[in-house]
Amino acid sequence: MSMASDGTLGSNRPDELSLLVIQLFKGPLYRDSHEKLWEPLTRQRRRVADHVAVLGLRLEVDETDGYAFLRSLRDGESDIEYPRLIARHTLSFTTSLLIALLRKRLLEFDTSSSEVRLILSRDQILDLVRVYAPANQDDVKFGREIDRHIKRIEELGFLHRLRGSNDQYEVRRIIRAFVDAQWLGEFDQRLRAYLDDVVGADADTSPGGDPDTGDDLATSAAPDTSAAPAATGAEDAT
Repeated sequence: MSMASDGTLGSNRPDELSLLVIQLFKGPLYRDSHEKLWEPLTRQRRRVADHVAVLGLRLEVDETDGYAFLRSLRDGESDIEYPRLIARHTLSFTTSLLIALLRKRLLEFDTSSSEVRLILSRDQILDLVRVYAPANQDDVKFGREIDRHIKRIEELGFLHRLRGSNDQYEVRRIIRAFVDAQWLGEFDQRLRAYLDDVVGADADTSPGGDPDTGDDLATSAAPDTSAAPAATGAEDAT
């Protein structure tokens, strides 16, 4: 039972530390989506970090872009080998491609615009991928397949559908924490090799028939955040 501000016993509502840790286990915590938790996080940051550290997790907070998330400790960050709490999931080639294209588009946006939020329509997202689709594609099938990959990226927390809209998405800046220049460079190399193989074999490259490249992003243990519908907290992009 918590203590109220007047010194009397309060309700059975969990304390701030519990609420913060619970939300972070569900997925990323965003300043604009979790206003009631962001200020407590700034005050309780050290306590939260100490609390999750005993589980082999690290609290990452970006106060500039306004997000926080948990990730597993990397090699060399601890002498203790903790069991992995944050699951890893293999992504299809096209999902990885779309993540890379969104990250590049965000980089271009930050270079050329003074706006803070990158908003893309569904058609704009389709156009990013269309360059890599066969010329004789079925547009309806292509749209359905890319919608599936958009949904997957929503679940990872990198895209957020705007409230009241069916086809407008914000590219979440948390994508920068997982998709860095090294990842993009390595993916570009794999993409070139893949396209060379496709051209040489005259293979079907429709988004529905993606090969599994083994690219993976780790997601948070619980598939739910209010920041992105049914979203998980993503961890490392390797």
